[in-house]
Amino acid sequence: MSATKVLIIEDDDVTALNLKMSLEKQGYEVIALADNAVSSRNKIKIYNPDIVLIDITLQNNDDGIEIARFIREKMPRPFIFLTAHSDMSMLSKAKQTEPYGYIVKPFDPTNLHTTIQMALYRFEEEQKRHSDMNELKTNKEKLEKLLYAKKLSDQPIVEFGNGYRLDIALGETFYNGHKIMLTKKENAFIRLLVAQLGSVVDFKQASSYVWPDEGASDNSVRTLVWRLRSKLPTEVINNASGIGYYIQE
Repeated sequence: MSATKVLIIEDDDVTALNLKMSLEKQGYEVIALADNAVSSRNKIKIYNPDIVLIDITLQNNDDGIEIARFIREKMPRPFIFLTAHSDMSMLSKAKQTEPYGYIVKPFDPTNLHTTIQMALYRFEEEQKRHSDMNELKTNKEKLEKLLYAKKLSDQPIVEFGNGYRLDIALGETFYNGHKIMLTKKENAFIRLLVAQLGSVVDFKQASSYVWPDEGASDNSVRTLVWRLRSKLPTEVINNASGIGYYIQE
């Protein structure tokens, strides 16, 4: 595995050198040093660091905070503030950039390593969540296309299960013309099943679609199906043992 690439943005030469030596002893690759805002932006673009250490009070003002904003907006990656500053207004500005950690000067090598590792982990988890959200958005778009391909030609209705109708526009389910009183999650699950009539909806897909923000366990899905079945007039939802559920096409 290649070493983690670190860019140090610090205008105190002694602090910058001490950081560089400490990081290299711990196996990091210090790819560059910078001491002002212009140089920092250029080196971030050129060297593409895995993580950036930024002095909050660069050049005795808030240039460090401006660099953090640039990273957030233009080149997302974890960054950690270096600070010996107790000015509350400065720290308040720094918090708004949502840094991945703080290192207090003079720094402790062990704390330095721990803070960097936690920042890298947090950033990786954030990227995974963003990826999952994008995938979920794509999946929802595909499901909506499947639903609209099944609808009656002149109205937003999909018929299924011998007497059932799903109103795509309203997000409601009917049986023989009568509305079935379902919760938002129950209607979402019906929508998911109807979009894929004849195909199994597994537990993972059900969890990510019906509980997009918090997710859910397999047992949560089973409980939802149990409650949903108790409200449906007929046994329209079938088990795919140990995998998920489906409705016959």
